[in-house]
Amino acid sequence: MKGYRIAFIRHGITEANEDGRYIGTTDLPLSSAGAQELFDKLEKLDYPNPQKVYISPLKRCKQTASIIYPNCYTVELPELREMDFGKFENKKAEELMDTPEYKQYIKGGLDNPPPGGESARDMVNRCYEAIKIIISDMMYEGLTSAAVVTHGGIIMNMLSCFGVPKRRPMDYACDFGEGFEVLVTASMWQRSEAFEVLGRYPDRDPDENYGSFYDEEEGE
Repeated sequence: MKGYRIAFIRHGITEANEDGRYIGTTDLPLSSAGAQELFDKLEKLDYPNPQKVYISPLKRCKQTASIIYPNCYTVELPELREMDFGKFENKKAEELMDTPEYKQYIKGGLDNPPPGGESARDMVNRCYEAIKIIISDMMYEGLTSAAVVTHGGIIMNMLSCFGVPKRRPMDYACDFGEGFEVLVTASMWQRSEAFEVLGRYPDRDPDENYGSFYDEEEGE
């Protein structure tokens, strides 16, 4: 049966990431260290060229895609943008720790957005729209491999909601410039709107001990 492989990749580091600030809709570029880290990873890791790359419209994702996949056709999807943190944008947790709004926000929940920001439920709905667009486009064009350059929160929520095995969002946390590869089949998607998580992406040197995605699952 025909399968569609999709690699979800987190963008490189920005200055806000380096400072530990909430960065959602703020359109920051990669930091110089973030760009250099991606070039270093290209030297060490295997990033196969996909047939198409879908990207968040924010600068940090567009720059990441241009470094990792300079010769690939890219398509921007607004549904892949990061969560809107509203009043918490560009703030550090320690700056917010004593405020009632932040104390309420860190309780979690699908319908508990930051003040003026986006709820987790709305973000999950966007994730669903994004993956539907990507899968439909791949099927229509007859593509069998694609990459998605987006944000850490999007990857964690997309894979925890639609990926198999079922895991918590934090179990799908990934480093900058890295992520997970999934396999979509038409029957599995049409039957249960789910896809199989194959493992971490990109491939690392098998002689180095980085651990296995499935080993981590078994060790929970």
